[in-house]
Amino acid sequence: MQKQSRGRSRKFEVVELTNTPAKARILAVDDDERNLLAIDEVLTPVAEVVTVQSGEEALRCLLKEEFAVILLDVLMPGLDGYETAALIRQREQSKRTPLIFLTAINKEEAHMLRGYDAGAVDYVFKPFDPAMLQSKVAVFVELHEKTLEIQRKAIAEQALLAKSLQAERQKLEAERSLRIAEERQEAILGCLPVCFHARAADPPFAALFVTKGVERLTGFPPERFTSDPQFGLSRVHPEDLSKVREALQGAKVSGSYTCEFRWRCADGQYRIFLDQGILSKGSDGRRPEILGTLLDITDRRALEDQLLQSRRLDAVGKLTGGLAHDFNNLLATVLSGLGLLERNAALDEQARKVVELMRHSAKQGVELVTRMLAFSRRQNLKPGSVRLTALEDTMSGLVAPVLGGLIRFEWLVDDSVWSAHIDVSQLELALMNLVFNARDAMPSGGTISVSARNHTIDTTSDDLAPGDYVVVTVKDTGVGIPPNIINKVVEPFFTTKPVGKGTGLGLSTVYGFMKQSGGALRIDSDIGRGTSMELWLPRSVEQPETSPADSNGKRILVEAAGKALPSLLLVDDSSGLRQLIAETLRQHGFEVTCAAGGAEALTIIEGTPHHCDVIVTDFAMPLVSGVDVIRFARNLRSNWPAVIITGYADADAIADRPSDVPLVNKPIREWELIESILRANSDAVD
Repeated sequence: MQKQSRGRSRKFEVVELTNTPAKARILAVDDDERNLLAIDEVLTPVAEVVTVQSGEEALRCLLKEEFAVILLDVLMPGLDGYETAALIRQREQSKRTPLIFLTAINKEEAHMLRGYDAGAVDYVFKPFDPAMLQSKVAVFVELHEKTLEIQRKAIAEQALLAKSLQAERQKLEAERSLRIAEERQEAILGCLPVCFHARAADPPFAALFVTKGVERLTGFPPERFTSDPQFGLSRVHPEDLSKVREALQGAKVSGSYTCEFRWRCADGQYRIFLDQGILSKGSDGRRPEILGTLLDITDRRALEDQLLQSRRLDAVGKLTGGLAHDFNNLLATVLSGLGLLERNAALDEQARKVVELMRHSAKQGVELVTRMLAFSRRQNLKPGSVRLTALEDTMSGLVAPVLGGLIRFEWLVDDSVWSAHIDVSQLELALMNLVFNARDAMPSGGTISVSARNHTIDTTSDDLAPGDYVVVTVKDTGVGIPPNIINKVVEPFFTTKPVGKGTGLGLSTVYGFMKQSGGALRIDSDIGRGTSMELWLPRSVEQPETSPADSNGKRILVEAAGKALPSLLLVDDSSGLRQLIAETLRQHGFEVTCAAGGAEALTIIEGTPHHCDVIVTDFAMPLVSGVDVIRFARNLRSNWPAVIITGYADADAIADRPSDVPLVNKPIREWELIESILRANSDAVD
C-alpha cells in the first residue's frame, strides 16, 4: 500500500521541467511503516519524501516521477531490494538515479558486493544515525537540484541569446550563476570515488574536460590529460589498447560504450579502470563529444578473483571429500583382495603379472586421491622437525635415475640451514614434482639445482605470516613459463604438456601442501632462461630425530610369537572391505569379531564388554562414527585399546579422537595395521 508520511497524501503526476524550480523528491521503499515514518521525519528538511512499502509500488512511482535519490530496503516480501534495484537500472529514465540500500543485516562483504553490483552507491545500516542519513542523502539531493538548475539555466541562456542587447546584463548574471552551480557540483563530485570526463569522439580521443577526481585515481592532475591529446591512451596497457579504441569508436555507432582496461598510474603501477559513457552529438556546430565516467575497480576485481579462487578451492575440496572415502574403500577392497589372492591361490607367472598390474593401477588411484586432497588442503599431514641435509641421499637416489644423461642434478643444501617443521614424506613428493617439472622444461638438457637459505619475515605479506622460514629453491635452466599463464599453473588440472603427458595436479599439489603446512609456493620465471620454484617452509623449534623408530609389523609379530594375540572387534560399514580385512587378520592369527556399523558395535560392546581386547573401527560411518564407538567403549573400560582406519575424513574431526588412538589410512597396508594393533594393545597393558 502506498503511503505519505504523517498523512500528507497527494496524487502522483508527471512534472515537466520548467523555469520554476520544483522541490527535489526522495523515494523511500520499506515494508515497515515505522521505518518510513522515521525516514520521513529525518529527510523532510532536505527534500519532499515519497514513501511506499513494496518494490512493486516503487516501480509504479518511477513510471510517473523522477527522484533525486532512492532509499531501498534490502529485505522485503515480494520483490526484494536487489530485484527492485535490477529493474530500476533497466529503465532508461531511472537507471542513473542514485540507490542507497537500507539493511539491518547482511553486513558481509559478499552481500555488499552484490548490492554494489546491482547499482547501489552506498549502504545505510539500521538502526541508522539520522545525521549520517541526512548527510548522505543531502549530497545526492543537492546534486540532483544542481543538475536541474543547470538544465534550467541552459534553457534560460538559450532564450537570452535570442533577445536583444538589453538582456545582456541578465545573460551575464545567468552565466555567473551557472559557474557557481558548476563549482558546487564539482565540489560534490569530488567527494565521490569517480572521475567525470569529456573527450573528442575521433582518434586519438583527446581529453577536453576532466574533473579533479582523476588525480586521486591516477596521481596525475586534470591538466596533464587536457594538455596532451595522446596522454590518456599512451598509458593504457598494450594488451588492452585495441579493446579501448574499439569501444570508443563503437560509441559513434551505438551511442554509448563500456570498457575495462589497465592503466599505468603515476607510481608506475597498473590499476584496473571501468570507463563508460555516451556520445553527445553536439549542437550549434560543435563537434560530437564522448561524455563518460572513470571508476577504479582494481580492489573489486582483486576481491572477485579471491572469491573465485576460494570457491574453486572449496568446490574441489568438497568433491574430493565426497569421493575420497568411498573411493579409498573400493581401492582398499581391491588391494586387500589381491593380497589374499596371492597368499591363498597358486598363481602361475602370467597370473602374477596380471595381479601386479591390477595392484599398480589401484595404487595409482590412491595417488590421484592423495593429490586431490593435497590441493584442497584436506590431507592428513604428520609434520615434524626435518633437517634438509638428511634428504640428499634420498632425493639423489630417487631423482638421478630418471633425469637422463643430458640433465645435471645439484644438491646445494648445507648444515647452516635451519630445520623445517614439515611432513617429510610430502616434502619429498613436492620436491620430486618440482624436479620432474623442471626436467620436462629442458628437452635439450640443462641443470637442476636444489638450494636452501634461511629467511625471516617481519611483516605480514599476502601469503605468509611473520616468522622464520626455510626457503628451498628448485631452479632450472629451461624454457621458462609465459607471464600470461604463470598465475594459472597452480590451478588443478591445468597443464601445458601434451595429452597423456601430465595430469595438471603436480604444482597444484605442491601449492595445497604448502598452504596447509603454513608456508607458500612462489614462482619466478624468465622466458628462455629458466624457472625458480621456492618452497617457504616454517622453521622448526624442535630438534630433528636422529634415528627414526623401526616400524615393522613383521618384526613385531616375530617378537610376539608364542604369546597370545589380542582378540579384535572390527567395525566397518563396507561389507566387502570388512570381510577382507577380517580374513587377512585371521590368517595372521587374530581372533576377529565383526560389526557392520557403529550401532551394531555399541550393542556388542555393551553386551560383552570383555570379549574383545582391541577395537579396530572405521572413522566415517552413518549415525555412529568410529570416535563415538571408542568413547562409548571407554565409558566401560577407560583404557580400552583402539585403532581408527579411514579412507578420508575432515582433519579437524580426526584430530578430535583420543590422543592414544593411532590412525591408519586406507588403502590399508596390512603390516602397518598389525603394528598399530599390537602397539595399542601393548601400551594399554603397560
